[in-house]
Amino acid sequence: METLESELTCPICLELFEDPLLLPCAHSLCFGCAHRILISHCATNEPVQSIGAFQCPTCRYVISLSPERGLEGLKRNVTLQNIIDRVQRASSSAGLPLPLPAPLSGPNSPSEEGSNRLALVPVSAAMSSPGTPPEPIQCQFCEQDPPQDAVKTCVTCEVSYCEECLRATHPNKKPFTGHRLIEPMPDSHLRGLQCLEHDEEKVNMYCVTDDQLICSLCKLVGRHRDHQVAALSDRYEKLKQALDSNLTNLIKRNNELESLMGKLIQTCQHVEVNASRQEGKLVEECDLLIEIIQQRRQIIGSKIKEGKTQRLRKLAQQITNCKQCIERSSALITQADQTLKETDHARFLQTAKSINERVSMATASTQVLIPEIHLTDTFDTFALDFAREKKLLENLDYLTAPSAPNIREELCTASYDTIAVHWTSDDEFTVVSYELQYAIFTGQSNIASLCNSLESWMIVPNIKQNHYTVHGLQSGTKYIFVVKAINQAGSRSSEPGTLKTNSQPFKLDPKSAHKKLKVSHDNLTVERDETTSKKGHSQERFTSQSSYGVVGNVYIDSGRHYWEALIGGSTWYAVGIAYKSAPKHEWIGKNSAPGFSAAATTPGSSATTAKSWPSSRLPTCGASASCWTTTPAT
Repeated sequence: METLESELTCPICLELFEDPLLLPCAHSLCFGCAHRILISHCATNEPVQSIGAFQCPTCRYVISLSPERGLEGLKRNVTLQNIIDRVQRASSSAGLPLPLPAPLSGPNSPSEEGSNRLALVPVSAAMSSPGTPPEPIQCQFCEQDPPQDAVKTCVTCEVSYCEECLRATHPNKKPFTGHRLIEPMPDSHLRGLQCLEHDEEKVNMYCVTDDQLICSLCKLVGRHRDHQVAALSDRYEKLKQALDSNLTNLIKRNNELESLMGKLIQTCQHVEVNASRQEGKLVEECDLLIEIIQQRRQIIGSKIKEGKTQRLRKLAQQITNCKQCIERSSALITQADQTLKETDHARFLQTAKSINERVSMATASTQVLIPEIHLTDTFDTFALDFAREKKLLENLDYLTAPSAPNIREELCTASYDTIAVHWTSDDEFTVVSYELQYAIFTGQSNIASLCNSLESWMIVPNIKQNHYTVHGLQSGTKYIFVVKAINQAGSRSSEPGTLKTNSQPFKLDPKSAHKKLKVSHDNLTVERDETTSKKGHSQERFTSQSSYGVVGNVYIDSGRHYWEALIGGSTWYAVGIAYKSAPKHEWIGKNSAPGFSAAATTPGSSATTAKSWPSSRLPTCGASASCWTTTPAT
């Protein structure tokens, strides 16, 4: 109740608002109170219209006034006025007193001239709270006191009637048969809003310029005659659509916020649980580290104590030996001194020899004993250096993904079918394993496509060293390599590196050579040899009687290749290459077999073999091939 009273009470006169103005700061003020504020700011003989602004008495916000319209330029708080009217009518019909609000001290205290104005009624008399039955509507035509409860409200007459008055005033005949009767309704709901400037007129249009409800007189003769107006139905539809759209958006946003808030609350709970779990894990891991340190402390302390005991035992034994040696030497020294004091030559010679021998032996034994004594009190073999461990403990923190490895191409090696890849990492201590990925490199443009497609990569997982040798590669082929360092926190990959296998050397296959050909020099040279005729038969061996051939061991699919032939005094010769599919049992090139390339055809001077020519004077011819196919040549 106190909250409602305060909201319906003017902050200046501290009574119910009368003709309230809606200020730009969203607070309200009686029109008369606002007028009195302007008067209080006027100097002597100064008009009120000269005041261009005043402060809101609630929040001190500066309210700027229109020079032409003054207070009339401010909007009326129609909703607030309707609530006050409703409260006053409800209080009057219920016969309840209208209690005044508690008086306040200060400059804004109510004056005596306004003390007889109506204050607020209790909430129960003004409006029904949820769950309570509505106040009964009383008949407005009854002469009884109190009037009876109404049973119908005539919309046409705008009056509520009890059953008796309804029969008396609305007989079942014209024109009353056209009146519309509804369930009893409060008078404030039935009557339309009254114009604030013309008491007897209802509002029936909307001033778009001033954004307020007006009546017909306001448009015809009032200050709104030159303003833009709109029908209430048009403004109603537009505002209703806007309100409905905004309400839908607000409900949607509220639902989204509720869903988000639920997720946030759930996330907060997860954070609490995960933080507690992490704290427990931290305590557990730190306790384990402390336990390990204490165990190592005991073990190292035991070693120090053991070393101390051994050193003290050895020193004690050396002290005992020294003491025994000193005791023997002292007695011998005393006896030798007495002998030296002997003046009788015969007596001296009788004892001096044996004593001298004993002194010499004692001196020798002392000289042997002294080097065995090591005066060391340090523990050099027990050097304590925990600098690395201290640094690790100082850097103790959450485990992070290791830094990206670096492929060291200058350290990598290759053969015709293998590549040994070497790399380095700045975080080798935190790396659990490495993963090597490689694929055939076809150009810079395929690096991005390869990085986005794992299907094209060959992957070697769980590598523990910082090097790996890949086998089974194609000869003379460039590959792209990527190394990934992995631990429990994640992984990082190196920049791609490119390495190439060596080209495989072209060699001749002895098993395919004609019986009259001899392959030598690590299968790199072939020569005619009439003496080597006892060779085993194989499906791949050339058997033609008119031409001799031999098959190479690898495919020639690219590049330029050259063979040099040493010829003797042959009357005719031909050198060339052909596809592997060329016939092995007839003269190659007889039928222009595909792929055959004759290098030279020249008549010779005599029918001699190449062996009859000196090696430095043998005539030569060459055979070359430029290949763009993937078929092996012979």
